[in-house]
Amino acid sequence: MKIKKVEPLHIGQFMFVRVTTDEGIVGFGEAGTWGHIEAAGVCIRRFAEYLEGKDAFAIEHHWNVMHRFSYFQGMAENAAISAIDIALWDIKGKALGVPIYELLGGAARKKARIYGHIYENTIEKMLVECQAKMEAGFNAFGHLNPFLDEGHDSVYFKTHIKKMRDAIDNTQRMREVVGDRVDLLVEIHRRLTPAEAIVFARGIEDTHPMFIEDPIRPENLDAMARVAQKINIPIATGERFSTIYEFQALMARGGVEYARVDVCLCGGITGARKVAAIAEAHQIQIVPHNPLSPIGLAACLQIAAAVPNFAIQEYATGFEAGIFESRPEHLGSNIVDEVPRPYNGFVDIPTGPGLGMNLLPDAQKIRPPLSKPISMRPHFDGFVVDQ
Repeated sequence: MKIKKVEPLHIGQFMFVRVTTDEGIVGFGEAGTWGHIEAAGVCIRRFAEYLEGKDAFAIEHHWNVMHRFSYFQGMAENAAISAIDIALWDIKGKALGVPIYELLGGAARKKARIYGHIYENTIEKMLVECQAKMEAGFNAFGHLNPFLDEGHDSVYFKTHIKKMRDAIDNTQRMREVVGDRVDLLVEIHRRLTPAEAIVFARGIEDTHPMFIEDPIRPENLDAMARVAQKINIPIATGERFSTIYEFQALMARGGVEYARVDVCLCGGITGARKVAAIAEAHQIQIVPHNPLSPIGLAACLQIAAAVPNFAIQEYATGFEAGIFESRPEHLGSNIVDEVPRPYNGFVDIPTGPGLGMNLLPDAQKIRPPLSKPISMRPHFDGFVVDQ
Protein backbone atom coordinates (compact mmCIF):
# COMPACT_ATOMS: atom_id res chain seq x y z
CA MET A 1 0.00 0.00 0.00
CA LYS A 2 1.45 3.37 -1.05
CA ILE A 3 0.95 6.84 0.35
CA LYS A 4 -0.87 8.80 -2.33
CA LYS A 5 -1.41 12.21 -0.70
CA VAL A 6 -0.44 14.04 2.51
CA GLU A 7 -2.48 17.17 3.27
CA PRO A 8 -2.41 19.62 6.20
CA LEU A 9 -5.87 20.70 7.36
CA HIS A 10 -6.17 23.92 9.38
CA ILE A 11 -9.54 23.55 11.06
CA GLY A 12 -10.49 26.00 13.79
CA GLN A 13 -7.64 26.22 16.30
CA PHE A 14 -6.34 22.79 15.24
CA MET A 15 -3.86 21.52 12.63
CA PHE A 16 -4.58 18.05 11.27
CA VAL A 17 -3.07 15.92 8.57
CA ARG A 18 -5.04 13.73 6.18
CA VAL A 19 -3.04 10.92 4.60
CA THR A 20 -4.65 9.03 1.70
CA THR A 21 -3.37 5.76 0.26
CA ASP A 22 -3.61 4.34 -3.24
CA GLU A 23 -6.16 1.86 -1.87
CA GLY A 24 -8.44 4.64 -0.65
CA ILE A 25 -7.75 4.26 3.07
CA VAL A 26 -7.58 7.63 4.85
CA GLY A 27 -5.72 8.28 8.10
CA PHE A 28 -5.91 11.33 10.36
CA GLY A 29 -3.42 12.84 12.77
CA GLU A 30 -3.03 16.06 14.74
CA ALA A 31 -0.12 18.45 15.32
CA GLY A 32 0.43 19.66 18.88
CA THR A 33 2.08 23.07 18.48
CA TRP A 34 -1.17 24.91 19.11
CA GLY A 35 0.62 28.27 19.39
CA HIS A 36 2.28 27.91 15.97
CA ILE A 37 0.05 25.56 14.01
CA GLU A 38 0.65 27.29 10.66
CA ALA A 39 4.34 26.42 10.95
CA ALA A 40 3.43 22.77 11.55
CA GLY A 41 1.27 22.88 8.42
CA VAL A 42 4.22 24.08 6.35
CA CYS A 43 6.32 21.21 7.72
CA ILE A 44 3.59 18.70 6.84
CA ARG A 45 3.68 19.90 3.25
CA ARG A 46 7.46 19.60 3.27
CA PHE A 47 7.37 16.00 4.54
CA ALA A 48 4.75 15.19 1.91
CA GLU A 49 7.49 15.61 -0.70
CA TYR A 50 9.26 12.62 0.83
CA LEU A 51 6.27 10.50 1.84
CA GLU A 52 4.10 10.47 -1.25
CA GLY A 53 4.73 7.26 -3.17
CA LYS A 54 6.28 5.48 -0.18
CA ASP A 55 5.13 2.34 1.66
CA ALA A 56 2.36 3.35 4.09
CA PHE A 57 3.26 0.56 6.54
CA ALA A 58 6.95 1.51 7.01
CA ILE A 59 6.14 3.73 10.00
CA GLU A 60 9.34 3.37 12.04
CA HIS A 61 11.46 3.87 8.93
CA HIS A 62 9.64 7.08 7.96
CA TRP A 63 9.78 8.31 11.57
CA ASN A 64 13.56 8.03 11.59
CA VAL A 65 14.01 9.59 8.14
CA MET A 66 11.87 12.62 9.00
CA HIS A 67 13.67 13.15 12.30
CA ARG A 68 17.21 12.57 11.09
CA PHE A 69 17.60 13.55 7.44
CA SER A 70 18.66 17.19 8.00
CA TYR A 71 20.26 17.16 11.47
CA PHE A 72 17.73 19.81 12.56
CA GLN A 73 14.72 19.27 14.79
CA GLY A 74 12.23 21.61 16.40
CA MET A 75 8.69 21.84 17.66
CA ALA A 76 7.07 22.67 14.32
CA GLU A 77 8.91 19.85 12.55
CA ASN A 78 8.28 17.36 15.34
CA ALA A 79 4.59 18.31 15.59
CA ALA A 80 4.29 17.63 11.85
CA ILE A 81 6.08 14.29 12.24
CA SER A 82 3.75 13.44 15.13
CA ALA A 83 0.62 14.18 13.11
CA ILE A 84 1.87 12.12 10.17
CA ASP A 85 2.92 9.25 12.43
CA ILE A 86 -0.53 9.12 14.05
CA ALA A 87 -2.17 9.12 10.61
CA LEU A 88 0.04 6.26 9.41
CA TRP A 89 -0.84 4.18 12.47
CA ASP A 90 -4.51 5.04 11.82
CA ILE A 91 -4.12 3.74 8.26
CA LYS A 92 -2.40 0.54 9.38
CA GLY A 93 -5.10 -0.18 11.94
CA LYS A 94 -7.85 0.46 9.41
CA ALA A 95 -6.16 -1.71 6.80
CA LEU A 96 -5.85 -4.59 9.26
CA GLY A 97 -9.24 -4.00 10.87
CA VAL A 98 -7.93 -3.47 14.42
CA PRO A 99 -7.45 -0.55 16.84
CA ILE A 100 -3.92 0.79 17.05
CA TYR A 101 -3.37 -0.68 20.51
CA GLU A 102 -3.64 -4.19 19.03
CA LEU A 103 -0.58 -3.36 16.92
CA LEU A 104 1.29 -2.26 20.05
CA GLY A 105 0.92 -5.54 21.92
CA GLY A 106 -2.77 -5.52 22.78
CA ALA A 107 -4.83 -3.80 25.46
CA ALA A 108 -3.42 -3.53 28.97
CA ARG A 109 -6.70 -1.87 29.99
CA LYS A 110 -10.15 -1.23 28.53
CA LYS A 111 -10.86 2.10 30.20
CA ALA A 112 -8.82 5.22 30.88
CA ARG A 113 -9.19 7.47 33.87
CA ILE A 114 -9.61 11.09 32.83
CA TYR A 115 -9.49 14.57 34.33
CA GLY A 116 -11.47 17.59 33.20
CA HIS A 117 -10.21 21.15 32.78
CA ILE A 118 -11.20 24.01 35.03
CA TYR A 119 -10.51 27.51 33.70
CA GLU A 120 -11.73 30.49 35.71
CA ASN A 121 -10.47 33.95 36.66
CA THR A 122 -11.79 34.03 40.25
CA ILE A 123 -11.64 31.47 43.03
CA GLU A 124 -15.40 31.74 43.50
CA LYS A 125 -16.00 30.64 39.89
CA MET A 126 -13.45 27.85 40.30
CA LEU A 127 -15.30 26.49 43.32
CA VAL A 128 -18.60 26.54 41.41
CA GLU A 129 -16.96 24.71 38.51
CA CYS A 130 -15.43 22.14 40.89
CA GLN A 131 -18.94 21.33 42.07
CA ALA A 132 -20.25 21.15 38.49
CA LYS A 133 -17.45 18.81 37.42
CA MET A 134 -18.14 16.51 40.37
CA GLU A 135 -21.82 16.40 39.44
CA ALA A 136 -20.77 15.54 35.87
CA GLY A 137 -18.96 12.47 37.21
CA PHE A 138 -15.31 13.57 37.16
CA ASN A 139 -13.12 12.39 40.04
CA ALA A 140 -10.03 14.38 39.05
CA PHE A 141 -9.61 18.00 37.99
CA GLY A 142 -6.67 19.37 36.03
CA HIS A 143 -5.58 22.65 34.56
CA LEU A 144 -6.36 23.66 38.12
CA ASN A 145 -4.54 26.97 38.48
CA PRO A 146 -4.58 28.41 42.01
CA PHE A 147 -2.99 31.57 40.58
CA LEU A 148 -6.13 31.90 38.40
CA ASP A 149 -6.56 32.28 34.66
CA GLU A 150 -6.73 36.05 34.47
CA GLY A 151 -6.63 37.76 31.08
CA HIS A 152 -3.52 38.95 29.27
CA ASP A 153 -4.97 42.47 29.31
CA SER A 154 -4.68 42.64 33.11
CA VAL A 155 -1.43 44.14 34.45
CA TYR A 156 0.04 41.92 37.16
CA PHE A 157 1.80 42.56 40.46
CA LYS A 158 1.62 41.02 43.90
CA THR A 159 4.08 40.96 46.75
CA HIS A 160 5.72 37.60 47.31
CA ILE A 161 3.76 36.91 50.49
CA LYS A 162 0.44 37.88 48.86
CA LYS A 163 1.15 35.81 45.75
CA MET A 164 1.99 32.74 47.82
CA ARG A 165 -0.76 33.06 50.43
CA ASP A 166 -3.51 33.71 47.89
CA ALA A 167 -2.58 30.64 45.84
CA ILE A 168 -2.13 28.42 48.90
CA ASP A 169 -5.50 29.55 50.26
CA ASN A 170 -7.17 28.94 46.89
CA THR A 171 -5.84 25.39 46.82
CA GLN A 172 -7.07 24.72 50.34
CA ARG A 173 -10.52 26.09 49.48
CA MET A 174 -10.75 23.74 46.50
CA ARG A 175 -9.82 20.78 48.68
CA GLU A 176 -12.52 21.78 51.18
CA VAL A 177 -15.16 21.77 48.41
CA VAL A 178 -14.21 18.42 46.86
CA GLY A 179 -13.11 16.59 50.00
CA ASP A 180 -11.59 13.19 49.30
CA ARG A 181 -13.82 12.52 46.29
CA VAL A 182 -11.51 14.21 43.79
CA ASP A 183 -7.80 14.27 42.96
CA LEU A 184 -6.44 17.76 42.41
CA LEU A 185 -3.89 18.11 39.60
CA VAL A 186 -2.44 21.54 40.31
CA GLU A 187 -1.37 23.38 37.14
CA ILE A 188 1.14 26.22 37.47
CA HIS A 189 1.89 26.68 33.76
CA ARG A 190 5.53 27.67 34.36
CA ARG A 191 4.70 30.95 36.10
CA LEU A 192 6.93 30.52 39.18
CA THR A 193 10.64 30.79 39.80
CA PRO A 194 12.30 27.80 41.49
CA ALA A 195 12.31 29.69 44.80
CA GLU A 196 8.60 30.49 44.53
CA ALA A 197 7.75 26.95 43.46
CA ILE A 198 9.41 25.52 46.57
CA VAL A 199 7.54 27.88 48.88
CA PHE A 200 4.19 27.25 47.18
CA ALA A 201 4.55 23.45 47.05
CA ARG A 202 5.49 23.26 50.71
CA GLY A 203 2.47 25.43 51.52
CA ILE A 204 -0.05 23.08 49.90
CA GLU A 205 1.34 19.76 51.13
CA ASP A 206 -1.62 19.21 53.45
CA THR A 207 -4.04 19.29 50.47
CA HIS A 208 -2.30 16.21 49.00
CA PRO A 209 -2.55 17.01 45.27
CA MET A 210 -1.85 14.16 42.88
CA PHE A 211 0.88 16.30 41.37
CA ILE A 212 2.02 19.84 40.67
CA GLU A 213 2.47 20.50 36.96
CA ASP A 214 5.11 22.70 35.32
CA PRO A 215 5.86 24.73 38.45
CA ILE A 216 8.69 26.48 36.58
CA ARG A 217 9.70 27.02 32.98
CA PRO A 218 10.67 23.59 31.61
CA GLU A 219 13.79 24.46 29.60
CA ASN A 220 16.31 23.95 32.43
CA LEU A 221 16.25 20.30 33.46
CA ASP A 222 18.62 20.85 36.36
CA ALA A 223 16.38 23.58 37.80
CA MET A 224 13.33 21.29 37.62
CA ALA A 225 15.29 18.56 39.37
CA ARG A 226 16.40 21.06 42.02
CA VAL A 227 12.76 21.91 42.77
CA ALA A 228 11.80 18.22 42.85
CA GLN A 229 14.49 17.52 45.45
CA LYS A 230 13.15 20.21 47.80
CA ILE A 231 9.41 19.50 47.74
CA ASN A 232 7.22 16.59 48.81
CA ILE A 233 4.68 16.74 45.97
CA PRO A 234 5.34 14.83 42.72
CA ILE A 235 6.11 16.95 39.65
CA ALA A 236 4.38 16.44 36.31
CA THR A 237 6.06 17.98 33.28
CA GLY A 238 7.05 17.31 29.68
CA GLU A 239 4.20 18.68 27.58
CA ARG A 240 6.64 21.01 25.79
CA PHE A 241 9.19 18.29 25.06
CA SER A 242 9.38 17.38 21.39
CA THR A 243 11.97 14.59 21.62
CA ILE A 244 12.35 11.39 23.62
CA TYR A 245 15.81 12.54 24.72
CA GLU A 246 14.47 15.45 26.79
CA PHE A 247 12.38 13.01 28.80
CA GLN A 248 15.31 10.66 29.28
CA ALA A 249 17.54 13.47 30.52
CA LEU A 250 14.96 14.79 33.00
CA MET A 251 14.14 11.31 34.32
CA ALA A 252 17.83 10.61 34.86
CA ARG A 253 18.00 13.77 37.01
CA GLY A 254 14.98 12.81 39.13
CA GLY A 255 13.00 15.84 37.97
CA VAL A 256 9.67 14.21 37.10
CA GLU A 257 7.29 11.57 38.48
CA TYR A 258 4.49 11.98 35.93
CA ALA A 259 5.69 12.32 32.33
CA ARG A 260 3.36 14.62 30.37
CA VAL A 261 4.14 13.22 26.93
CA ASP A 262 2.29 15.02 24.13
CA VAL A 263 1.49 12.36 21.52
CA CYS A 264 0.91 15.14 18.96
CA LEU A 265 4.29 16.78 19.59
CA CYS A 266 6.80 14.16 20.79
CA GLY A 267 6.74 11.86 17.78
CA GLY A 268 3.16 10.60 17.59
CA ILE A 269 2.29 7.02 18.55
CA THR A 270 5.86 5.92 17.80
CA GLY A 271 7.44 8.62 19.96
CA ALA A 272 4.97 8.30 22.83
CA ARG A 273 5.45 4.55 23.20
CA LYS A 274 9.23 5.12 23.34
CA VAL A 275 8.76 7.72 26.10
CA ALA A 276 6.45 5.33 27.96
CA ALA A 277 9.10 2.60 27.81
CA ILE A 278 11.81 4.92 29.13
CA ALA A 279 9.43 6.02 31.89
CA GLU A 280 8.57 2.43 32.76
CA ALA A 281 12.26 1.68 33.25
CA HIS A 282 12.42 4.61 35.71
CA GLN A 283 9.16 3.57 37.46
CA ILE A 284 7.54 6.79 36.26
CA GLN A 285 3.94 7.02 35.09
CA ILE A 286 2.72 8.84 32.03
CA VAL A 287 -0.08 11.39 31.81
CA PRO A 288 -0.60 12.07 28.09
CA HIS A 289 -1.03 15.76 27.29
CA ASN A 290 -3.93 16.82 25.08
CA PRO A 291 -5.41 20.35 25.12
CA LEU A 292 -6.36 19.57 21.51
CA SER A 293 -9.21 17.99 19.58
CA PRO A 294 -10.74 14.50 20.00
CA ILE A 295 -8.33 13.24 17.31
CA GLY A 296 -5.46 14.00 19.69
CA LEU A 297 -7.46 12.41 22.51
CA ALA A 298 -7.98 9.25 20.44
CA ALA A 299 -4.23 8.97 19.82
CA CYS A 300 -3.55 9.38 23.54
CA LEU A 301 -6.12 6.72 24.42
CA GLN A 302 -4.46 4.20 22.09
CA ILE A 303 -1.24 4.72 24.07
CA ALA A 304 -3.16 4.58 27.36
CA ALA A 305 -4.56 1.21 26.34
CA ALA A 306 -1.23 -0.29 25.40
CA VAL A 307 1.26 0.73 28.11
CA PRO A 308 1.39 -0.53 31.71
CA ASN A 309 2.47 2.75 33.31
CA PHE A 310 -0.46 4.96 32.27
CA ALA A 311 -1.89 7.06 35.14
CA ILE A 312 -4.60 9.43 33.88
CA GLN A 313 -5.63 11.19 30.66
CA GLU A 314 -6.26 14.89 30.06
CA TYR A 315 -9.81 15.46 28.78
CA ALA A 316 -10.05 19.01 27.44
CA THR A 317 -13.21 20.66 28.74
CA GLY A 318 -12.34 24.22 27.81
CA PHE A 319 -9.89 26.38 25.83
CA GLU A 320 -12.46 26.93 23.07
CA ALA A 321 -11.03 29.38 20.50
CA GLY A 322 -8.05 29.79 22.82
CA ILE A 323 -10.19 31.27 25.60
CA PHE A 324 -9.71 30.05 29.16
CA GLU A 325 -13.30 29.12 29.92
CA SER A 326 -14.67 25.90 31.38
CA ARG A 327 -17.16 23.92 29.27
CA PRO A 328 -19.02 20.60 29.72
CA GLU A 329 -18.07 18.91 26.43
CA HIS A 330 -14.69 17.95 24.99
CA LEU A 331 -12.99 20.61 22.91
CA GLY A 332 -13.69 20.13 19.19
CA SER A 333 -16.45 17.57 19.66
CA ASN A 334 -18.44 18.88 16.69
CA ILE A 335 -15.84 18.01 14.02
CA VAL A 336 -15.45 14.26 14.61
CA ASP A 337 -17.77 11.28 14.26
CA GLU A 338 -17.25 9.89 17.75
CA VAL A 339 -16.10 11.20 21.14
CA PRO A 340 -15.54 8.96 24.18
CA ARG A 341 -17.90 10.16 26.91
CA PRO A 342 -16.97 10.38 30.62
CA TYR A 343 -18.63 7.97 33.03
CA ASN A 344 -17.64 7.82 36.70
CA GLY A 345 -14.34 9.51 35.87
CA PHE A 346 -13.36 7.13 33.06
CA VAL A 347 -13.86 6.75 29.32
CA ASP A 348 -13.91 3.58 27.26
CA ILE A 349 -10.93 3.06 24.98
CA PRO A 350 -12.14 3.26 21.35
CA THR A 351 -12.20 -0.21 19.80
CA GLY A 352 -12.82 0.72 16.16
CA PRO A 353 -10.12 0.26 13.50
CA GLY A 354 -7.17 2.63 13.73
CA LEU A 355 -7.89 5.58 16.00
CA GLY A 356 -11.55 4.62 16.18
CA MET A 357 -12.45 8.16 15.17
CA ASN A 358 -12.53 10.29 12.01
CA LEU A 359 -12.83 13.94 11.06
CA LEU A 360 -16.20 14.84 9.59
CA PRO A 361 -16.14 15.59 5.83
CA ASP A 362 -17.36 19.16 6.44
CA ALA A 363 -15.11 19.87 9.43
CA GLN A 364 -13.43 22.78 7.64
CA LYS A 365 -16.81 24.45 7.12
CA ILE A 366 -17.84 23.86 10.72
CA ARG A 367 -14.66 25.50 12.05
CA PRO A 368 -12.89 28.02 9.79
CA PRO A 369 -9.13 28.44 10.42
CA LEU A 370 -8.26 30.25 13.63
CA SER A 371 -4.82 31.44 14.77
CA LYS A 372 -3.67 32.32 18.26
CA PRO A 373 -2.51 35.94 18.51
CA ILE A 374 0.94 36.52 20.00
CA SER A 375 0.63 38.22 23.37
CA MET A 376 1.82 37.96 26.97
CA ARG A 377 0.45 39.39 30.15
CA PRO A 378 2.29 42.56 31.20
CA HIS A 379 3.93 42.95 34.59
CA PHE A 380 3.59 46.26 36.38
CA ASP A 381 7.31 46.90 35.89
CA GLY A 382 6.92 46.67 32.08
CA PHE A 383 8.21 43.13 31.57
CA VAL A 384 6.06 40.03 30.92
CA VAL A 385 4.45 37.29 33.02
CA ASP A 386 4.52 33.59 32.11
CA GLN A 387 0.94 32.39 32.33
